[in-house]
Amino acid sequence: MEWILKKFNQLTPDELYEIIKLRVEIFIVEQNCPYQDLDDKDLVSYHLFLKDNDEIIAVLRIIPEYVSYDEMSIGRVVVKKTHRGRGIAKSMMKKAMEFIVNDLGKNSIRLSGQAYLTDFYQELGFKKVSDEYLEDGIKHFQFLYMA
Repeated sequence: MEWILKKFNQLTPDELYEIIKLRVEIFIVEQNCPYQDLDDKDLVSYHLFLKDNDEIIAVLRIIPEYVSYDEMSIGRVVVKKTHRGRGIAKSMMKKAMEFIVNDLGKNSIRLSGQAYLTDFYQELGFKKVSDEYLEDGIKHFQFLYMA
């Protein structure tokens, strides 16, 4: 398995297709949540993904400051259903956080996370900083990490 980090314009057409396919598979089909996945934020983001042979099995995007929030942000965190329960999401989040802090020199990260994942984000050092709200019909909180 291989971790890959690329800016949008560095993605191959096949990589972009697989990333979108995986996000649709999970966020729209599995979670039964019709929403607009392609929101133009991908164009300015870094994309961190894990390949197993030639298949992308996990992905997230790292969004620059002042796009979603004043802080850097992490979003669209997804692991293929067949590969869950192996710590991939936690490893991927840690890699993204380390990249933001160590390589980009930023000390805060904000994200909108599904409420059922509160413990997951808190274990990574994020603090819940909002009341619960609905995003695309799913309960969410905002979380903030300070390095």
